[in-house]
Amino acid sequence: MKRHIIIAIRLTLCMVLFSGIYTLAVWGIAQLTPEKGKGEIVTQNKQSWYANIGQSFTEDKYFNSRPSENNYDATKSGGSNKAPSNPEYLAQVKARIDTFLLHNPEVKRSEIPVELVTESGSGLDPDLSPEGALVQVKRIAKIRGISEQTLTNLVINCTDKPIFNCIGTSKVNVLKLNLALDELLSN
Repeated sequence: MKRHIIIAIRLTLCMVLFSGIYTLAVWGIAQLTPEKGKGEIVTQNKQSWYANIGQSFTEDKYFNSRPSENNYDATKSGGSNKAPSNPEYLAQVKARIDTFLLHNPEVKRSEIPVELVTESGSGLDPDLSPEGALVQVKRIAKIRGISEQTLTNLVINCTDKPIFNCIGTSKVNVLKLNLALDELLSN
């Protein structure tokens, strides 16, 4: 009995020690980032947003965000867990496709990137692929009265390339893109 208690105490001490080391290691690495692990805050016109959490943009004059199961609420991070074969999920995706086509009549159904009609696993994805942003250019150019080429260049300029051009994929932060759009039109 005494032997088991001593082993249990040693294991407990090891776990406390290693969990502390792990926590400090993660915290230390986070301190090397520009935001010191606190998330990227973007401020414009005295208003601030977290750029690393998806935001809701549904007005036709803006680039639309990826859908969110939890209304972009960071305290409720998570997807729906519905299978692609779930009839309710399929109806939801079909409704999103129909809505997208209603607001973007010049786009064919086959041209809609899947990310514009499905949620991410967290429901908080702040990014789109460049294709997800570019498919919306015609609608925004028409509403805002600016050239498609100007908007295409804006998307290209706001596109983050993969790390070292090989790790990850190209992505566009929708919040930063829409803020850049507003800034472009205010000049």
